[in-house]
Amino acid sequence: MTIDWETLNIAQEFVSATASTDKFDKSFHILISDGEILTPDSAPWRPLTEDEYQELNYSEESNHFLGTVSGIPVFANEIDPDADEPEGYSFKNLWSFLGRLDDATFNLLGKSKQLVDWYQNHKFCGQCGKPTDDSNADRSLSCASCSNLFYPRLSPSIIVLVTRGEEILLAKNVNARGNFYSTLAGFIEPGESIEEAVHREVYEEVGIKIKQLEYFNSQSWPFPNSLMLGFHAVYDEGEIVLQAEEIADAQWFHYKDMPNQPAMVSISGWLVSSFIKKLENKL
Repeated sequence: MTIDWETLNIAQEFVSATASTDKFDKSFHILISDGEILTPDSAPWRPLTEDEYQELNYSEESNHFLGTVSGIPVFANEIDPDADEPEGYSFKNLWSFLGRLDDATFNLLGKSKQLVDWYQNHKFCGQCGKPTDDSNADRSLSCASCSNLFYPRLSPSIIVLVTRGEEILLAKNVNARGNFYSTLAGFIEPGESIEEAVHREVYEEVGIKIKQLEYFNSQSWPFPNSLMLGFHAVYDEGEIVLQAEEIADAQWFHYKDMPNQPAMVSISGWLVSSFIKKLENKL
């Protein structure tokens, strides 16, 4: 039986889980080969049904239960990295879906790729080098030899919009393509609180001090495995001094006269949009 993925409300009906029942009549499958996702040539994207997956008869490297949508199990299936593209399908990287899918579906693809990457990178214990095994208790890999556990990796990072009156501080990363400016961001260091990381990253990257930190929102960012924690902050003191190895340029921009601003599919765009709306509501 063909299941119409397009009729399902992924945001409301998907329930994340780590262990599936062995008995089910229907299932969905997100196929990943060499880091790329199997995608129908006809829009919109959808996973394969169980029948479709079985018919392709791919050699499977690993499979990961993601949860259920409307009670139907959803799996991420890592297949042969040299797998051929079946007729009517092509393999695409995760970046190609950014801004083209609803948030819930994109997050599901991001989760799938992160789990496959984690499994690939932890087939052997980093301490003793012995093979790892799937854990029956939770989503982890365990080493029978030295009892190490390996969980899917997440890298917490901060992202902050610094403002000064009606001005916004935006920076261009040294690796940015074109004239693209965004908010400041960086990874949280061991032993650091989230707030300490915000102050440190801003000072390191542009040499200024900030105040009035206000938590805004978070976003899972699967490039490759970040959890972005967003803040608003207000300029306190100092002149812009660039961290040359990280930042190519940083400037204060009036909110009505900004360069290419962050896209609304990212938390950077959300931070900017939220501040502008707040200003305009006061005018």
